[in-house]
Amino acid sequence: MAIIAQNETSEKKSLNFIEQKIEADLAEGKNGGKVQTRFPPEPNGYLHIGHAKAIAMDFGVAKRYGGVCNLRFDDTNPQKEDTEYIESIEHDIKWLGFEWANVYYASDYFQQLWDFAVWLIKQGRAYVDEQSAEVIAQQKGTTTSPGTNSPYRDRPVEENLRLFEFMNSGKCEPGTLVLRAKIDMAHPNMLFRDPLIYRVLNMPHIRTGNKWNAYPMYDFTHGQSDYLEGVTHSLCTLEFVEHRPLYDLFVTWMKEWRGETEHIEDFRPRQTEFNKLNLSYTLMSKRNLLALVQQGMVQGWDDPRMPTLCGFRRRGYSPESIQKFIDKIGYTTYDALNEMALLESAVREDLNSRAIRVSAVLDPIKVVLINYPEGQTEMLTAVNNPENEADGTHEVEFSRELWIERDDFMPQAEKKFMRLAPGKEVRLKNAYIIQCPETLPNGDRPYEMDAEGRVTTVYCTYDPDTRSGLPGADRKIKGKTLHWVSSHNAVKAEVRLYDRLWKVENPRDEMAAIREAQNCDAVTAMRQMINPDSLTVLKDCYVEPFAATMPALSYLQFQRIGYFNVDTDSTPQCPVFNKTVGLKDNWQKK
Repeated sequence: MAIIAQNETSEKKSLNFIEQKIEADLAEGKNGGKVQTRFPPEPNGYLHIGHAKAIAMDFGVAKRYGGVCNLRFDDTNPQKEDTEYIESIEHDIKWLGFEWANVYYASDYFQQLWDFAVWLIKQGRAYVDEQSAEVIAQQKGTTTSPGTNSPYRDRPVEENLRLFEFMNSGKCEPGTLVLRAKIDMAHPNMLFRDPLIYRVLNMPHIRTGNKWNAYPMYDFTHGQSDYLEGVTHSLCTLEFVEHRPLYDLFVTWMKEWRGETEHIEDFRPRQTEFNKLNLSYTLMSKRNLLALVQQGMVQGWDDPRMPTLCGFRRRGYSPESIQKFIDKIGYTTYDALNEMALLESAVREDLNSRAIRVSAVLDPIKVVLINYPEGQTEMLTAVNNPENEADGTHEVEFSRELWIERDDFMPQAEKKFMRLAPGKEVRLKNAYIIQCPETLPNGDRPYEMDAEGRVTTVYCTYDPDTRSGLPGADRKIKGKTLHWVSSHNAVKAEVRLYDRLWKVENPRDEMAAIREAQNCDAVTAMRQMINPDSLTVLKDCYVEPFAATMPALSYLQFQRIGYFNVDTDSTPQCPVFNKTVGLKDNWQKK
């Protein structure tokens, strides 16, 4: 039975090319009219934003067409895999807003894959090779010249079976024996030139323990796992285009092994490739991200400068904003470098509707209202989010002494300076109009400076009739509206400002160029590209008490400054905030 997306006339135009293929398969009744996908990460690191694009596709199409999406861990390499990564992957998928139907592991199929490999040996389609990896690579030939057969290609079946068993005995030295599929050493697709399908590791597995010492290779595992699991649409990135014919061949052989030769084309997984998510000023290889962590160039996988999902979460990106970004860039069959500014615009758009507005001063100078009664305070009302009335309000304290931003005051201001300066008026957000006089009543200048010439205190007067809500609040002035916090109850806070981690727009290509030019390793190249100003920590900031009570990972807008997030290091006594993104795009300036 064909399943077509609802409202076909209007939605057909918005279908991406993968969805169009799925609808065509459903219309033809392939795979019994069902859709089943899977997200198959290797548990050897934390998920990054590139994985989010695959997650959105795998889970999204399954949901759209009434199917299921399974989570399957590709745990075929025990050298790099860990339960820590499994737990983090599950957490990140749920944080993005998706739920899997079942959790599977490639290791669930190890016995079936082994039995299948034995059948291939008996069929004369696989053989044990004892040449070194270097020799095997040389014998593969080139894209313009055929390969040469291994001297072990025609080894007797019985001997292959005996050696294959020996590969899993724990007594075989890793690297001395491999199992290869016997296909065609002259095939134009290099992957068909007798690919390796098993290698020896002699290493315990996080799930199967010491049962296996020989492990299947990715190309021999992936398609068969899809097939055994019932996957109808295997969605992956463009580097697997060349792997697709091998994927299809191994699935065909497995169906033959299982005696399922009828309707072979109607009931099989269909691999479709789409472009990766590439971001400017971002490096997303898990191998390189691991090196950053291990070499101490960042403060862990969830460092807010990292492109990992846990890093973006800690920095203050919402899962909805990431999905909006993915929707904007779409899915194609060619790779492109997406601008970080586009991601930040999606984040800014989303946080505008969900962030709670609070006041914070990052570089404070004190304002003393000389005509405000000493010892008096009053509580004013602040709207939590003007975009969402349901978020309510909270109270802020107003007092004689306040903190404002240093760049909101100039001792000698030009005419176009619309903030506070001698002789100028400004409005304080949710409060009063204040004025800095030209001189104080005793003739002194209206501000104090330290020994280094930095302003420390500004003296002003306030107009008591201009508080928000009073008739005088409508009085027009030329000055801007400034944010502030009361110094009487302000909470000292740490604020972390983040910039791009890399100095170059395309760190992947730049790293390759540096390594080639200098004959150095990846870590040495990365150290030359890393931005020394990617993190600035401000220790002497002030926030209103309401902001200090917010739980970790809360979405906030520091008024007039930008969007911020409560860091996981934060406590009510020592609050810590991470800058997520500014109120305006500043990438073009950079």
